[in-house]
Amino acid sequence: MKLFHIYIKPYLKQYKGVMLATIFLGILTAVASSLLTFTSGYLITRASERPETILLLYIPIVGVRAFGISKAVTRYVERLLGHHAVLKILGDMRVTLYGMLEPQALFVRSRFQTGDLLGTLADDIEHLQDVYIRTLFPTATALFLFIYSVVALALFDWLFALWMAILLSIIVFVYPLLSLFLLKKRQMRLKANRKQAYQSLTDAFFGIHDWIVSGRKTSFMNKFMQKTMEGDKIEKEIVNWHQSRTFQLQVLSGIILLFVGVWAGVAAGKGEIMPTYIAAFTLVVFPIMEGLIPLSDAIEKVPDYQESLQRIEDVRQFANEKTEILSQSFESVYPSIRLQHVSYHYPNEHHAALEDISLSIPFGQKIAILGKSGAGKSTLLQLLLGVLTPNSGKVEIGEIDPEKYGEDIFSGIGFLNQKPYLFATTIANNIRLGKQNATEQEIKKVMEQVKLDQYIQSLPKGMNTQMEEAGQRFSGGERQRIALARILLKNTPIVILDEPTVGLDPATERDLLATMFKTLENKTMIMITHHLMGLEKMDQIIFLDEGRIAMQGTHTQLMTNNERYRQLYALDH
Repeated sequence: MKLFHIYIKPYLKQYKGVMLATIFLGILTAVASSLLTFTSGYLITRASERPETILLLYIPIVGVRAFGISKAVTRYVERLLGHHAVLKILGDMRVTLYGMLEPQALFVRSRFQTGDLLGTLADDIEHLQDVYIRTLFPTATALFLFIYSVVALALFDWLFALWMAILLSIIVFVYPLLSLFLLKKRQMRLKANRKQAYQSLTDAFFGIHDWIVSGRKTSFMNKFMQKTMEGDKIEKEIVNWHQSRTFQLQVLSGIILLFVGVWAGVAAGKGEIMPTYIAAFTLVVFPIMEGLIPLSDAIEKVPDYQESLQRIEDVRQFANEKTEILSQSFESVYPSIRLQHVSYHYPNEHHAALEDISLSIPFGQKIAILGKSGAGKSTLLQLLLGVLTPNSGKVEIGEIDPEKYGEDIFSGIGFLNQKPYLFATTIANNIRLGKQNATEQEIKKVMEQVKLDQYIQSLPKGMNTQMEEAGQRFSGGERQRIALARILLKNTPIVILDEPTVGLDPATERDLLATMFKTLENKTMIMITHHLMGLEKMDQIIFLDEGRIAMQGTHTQLMTNNERYRQLYALDH
């Protein structure tokens, strides 16, 4: 019930008008179908009596035409309104789920496997449309038909109406509950099987090359096929029950039809109803059964909905936990960074990637981390972002373990890598990724800060200029400036720059660094680089070598006391 109140009830309130209109139209469709059959039965019987004039058949003929047209029209409008509301709901849920996952893209696999997320995106949310289309709407219509049929029949014979209520209750209440009881375990097993299949499939997709190279392709295929066959077996059990249930309900419908036919004949013989109503009462059983029988199929899906909702709820709770932690840190203090005797060793590696690293970065300092490839720079970066957990020692940002922030760590840390991705949309939309509700004035301000305002204003469409795929329209330096504008718009207290000037010519690199120092003046800046350009402005320079700090100090200190640094600086310039 808790999940119902979180995921179903709010949307029922939000789209209350459309939902009620859809149910009302469904009821009108069922009533029109019943009256169409009833009037048709009366018309057939009345016509067989060869009335003296066709005018005696005129009213039932008009009724058949009116009910036939109204049935088609109301059903069409019902489906149109119902699907419109459901697609709006699914769209809202997808946007909400994406909002949870997008900021946590680097870390989400620490909690969820790719197969879990694929199942949530491709199966769970899509499956929830059945809550409304195949369960809520048909159930409301069936319950109305049940009450409508019993009350209408009671106007002619209340005792027989009571007997029909008992028989119809078997269809409306007994079989749906029986289906729910018998299929619940099978559906849970099928759901778990599909989840495992998603995980196996995504693992195979990402590691297909390794499967082939290792020569275990056949082993994997056999295992995957075995899991698929287990799912097929469960599906067959469910299908067999569906077929058996359908046959039983059809037999019960036939029995009800016979009872109604016999009752109508006896009532006509007693003069309680006209003989022309015998066929009408008998034939009206068919549309009523057509509206009641799907109720079993509708109710049996409830466990499926619960499982899907639970998986979505797991993602929501995970995101909320991280958001709550974040709100207590980055938004309330100027976070410092501390590493105390941190070591990290990758599995199956002989040497530690980092060993006994201690480092203190007060808020607002500018830090450069240098070192050749494999020195441990990327590992240190991942520890700061909480992607990796140190084997020993402690990492703190704002006195909190980075892992506890989860993906929301990016609400406090801006990150600019070597090749920031720019989407095939406008310049303004690309910058607005830093802050979705940013005003035009805010975007213009950050463009001025990164020295792009004059160039962009010179373009025919200005900020509405299309970037083209991956930002190919712009140079490397311009792409980095646009990505930097995103970070400035996001206004995080900490900014990490991972080789931000790689591939740029010296003049562009110098100019871009000057822009970064000026725009990030009041923030903590950590720059990972191979180059020594611009290090004169750094508060600390850390040189890593084989996972250890080989050199540490300001530019002036290292130039004075460290011969190796002087040689490296000379070579780089």
